[in-house]
Amino acid sequence: MFSTILEQMMRAIADAARIPVIIALFCFLAFSLFSIGMTAMEAWGERRYLDYHLPGLLEELQDCKPNRVRARIKGSGLLTRHKDILLELASHPSFGQDMLESLADNLMEKEQAHYDHILSMTALTARLAPMAGLLGTLIPLGPGITALGSGDVQTLSRSLLIAFDTTVLGLIASGICLVTGSIRRRWYAQYMSDLQTLADCVVDKCRSRQESPKDTEDSE
Repeated sequence: MFSTILEQMMRAIADAARIPVIIALFCFLAFSLFSIGMTAMEAWGERRYLDYHLPGLLEELQDCKPNRVRARIKGSGLLTRHKDILLELASHPSFGQDMLESLADNLMEKEQAHYDHILSMTALTARLAPMAGLLGTLIPLGPGITALGSGDVQTLSRSLLIAFDTTVLGLIASGICLVTGSIRRRWYAQYMSDLQTLADCVVDKCRSRQESPKDTEDSE
C-alpha cells in the first residue's frame, strides 16, 4: 500500500515536470541561438576594428612622452572598453605607485568579472541542456512502457518520439554553447593578457611623469 502511494507520487511528479522540462529545453535552445548571434556580432562589430600590434604599441607608449600617453591610447586600435580602462589609469598621474597599481588591479578585476559573467551563461547552458534533454527522454518512457504493456502502440510511439526529440534539442543547445563559449573564452583570455601588459606600461609611464614634473601638459 505504502509503496503504491510512493509510486503514484513519483509518477505525478514526473508528469508534472514534463512541460517545464520541455519549456526549459526551448529556452536553452533559444539562448544558444542568441549566443551564436552575439558571437557573430562581437566578431563583426568589435574584432573587425581591433587593429594593434602589442609589441609595437608597447614601444610607442614607452617612447612617447608621459604627457602624450592619453593621446596615444585614444589613437590605438584597441577595443573601446579597453581604451577607457587605460585612459582611466592615465588620468591619475598624481597617484602614488601603490595607489596606481591598486587602481589597475581593481579595473582589471572588473573587466575580468564582465567577461566571466558572459561566459558563465553559456557554460551553464552547456551543462544544463543535456540534463534537461535526459529528463525529457526519461519522463515519457514511463507512460510509453505502460502503453506497451497494454498494447497501445500509438501512445508508445508518441512517447518515444518525445523522448528522442528532447534529447536532440538538449544536445544541440549544449553543443552550440560549447563552441561559442570556447571561441569567446579564447578571445577574452587574449584580451585580458594584452590589457594587463598595457596597464603595467601605463602605470610605468605615470611613474615616469611623476619623476618628470616639468613636462608640458597634454594638448588634446
